[in-house]
Amino acid sequence: MRSESREETKPLVEYSSCLELKREYAEDLRGLAEKISDEGEEDFLYRVFKALADRTRIRMLKLLDGRELSVCEIMIALQLTQPTTSHHLGILESAKLVKKRKKGKWSFYSLASSKLIGLIEELSASLRLNQ
Repeated sequence: MRSESREETKPLVEYSSCLELKREYAEDLRGLAEKISDEGEEDFLYRVFKALADRTRIRMLKLLDGRELSVCEIMIALQLTQPTTSHHLGILESAKLVKKRKKGKWSFYSLASSKLIGLIEELSASLRLNQ
């Protein structure tokens, strides 16, 4: 959760060590940390960034950007075993980045949002600009 306006606080450089922070200021800092904390959102973002922190899963997402694919098609395209493919797809599904559709014994996967790859590319470009 991003705050619209930032509160003015004293810079830490006025203190020679963290132990010298005034009690009220320390309480303000703890209050700020509590105010911005949203455990549900943090858990969700943890799952999303964990899912994005693997090259194979990123390749799967890019592959699914083209169209819905079966587990078998993903296995063949990325030269993966069935257990490895299912493991990675399970992580992507847990993070709500992909959707699964069952048809008989077959499972088909697609991106949960058509905007996903664009958002990933935008994030990547933004971070590269700051290097």
